[in-house]
Amino acid sequence: MKLSIGPVVLLCGAALFGCAADGGWVRMFDGETLEGWKANERPDNWTLEDGAIKGTGERSHLYWMVEQCGDCEFKADVKTTPGSNSGMYFRAQWTENDWPKGYEAQVNNSHKDWRRTGSLYSIADVKEQLVPDDTWWTQHITVRGDHIVIQVNGKAVVDYVDPERRFMRGYLALQQHDPGSTVWYRNLMYRKLEPGR
Repeated sequence: MKLSIGPVVLLCGAALFGCAADGGWVRMFDGETLEGWKANERPDNWTLEDGAIKGTGERSHLYWMVEQCGDCEFKADVKTTPGSNSGMYFRAQWTENDWPKGYEAQVNNSHKDWRRTGSLYSIADVKEQLVPDDTWWTQHITVRGDHIVIQVNGKAVVDYVDPERRFMRGYLALQQHDPGSTVWYRNLMYRKLEPGR
């Protein structure tokens, strides 16, 4: 079966890439290509390494263009080198050569920015280092209506109701922050949820 999304065509095969799997989860990355993904600037900053998406270099955001998130879950395994700064965006609007307008779940274990991994960036911030660099760990975002939960390795570190309801629908995206950062993402998964409050 083929899924057509504008210029991108995804194949639903044994890997279930781009197709609903167990419990409605959709595999966002096939481990071999960046099909379904698009960088808003500096696309060469995103490469593939050992079945993971690797981000290096100056600011760039890699958007998953297959489907937008209203109420959804978004999770990935992540690894960073010391001093790296990245993020997982959700409900983000496409922007050319700029920062996305959307929520960001911070990926930063030791960068000079004090907002650490698990933060709902600049809204509900985590100050303590939860996981070390140079190891794989999992970040899991659940957003339904105005309620946002961010888990790190299965532990909820942000549980926030946004009274401003800043962003209600948009793309999922990965961030590469600056030349000193290197980040890897694998096992990227998405699940659509029934609408919340």
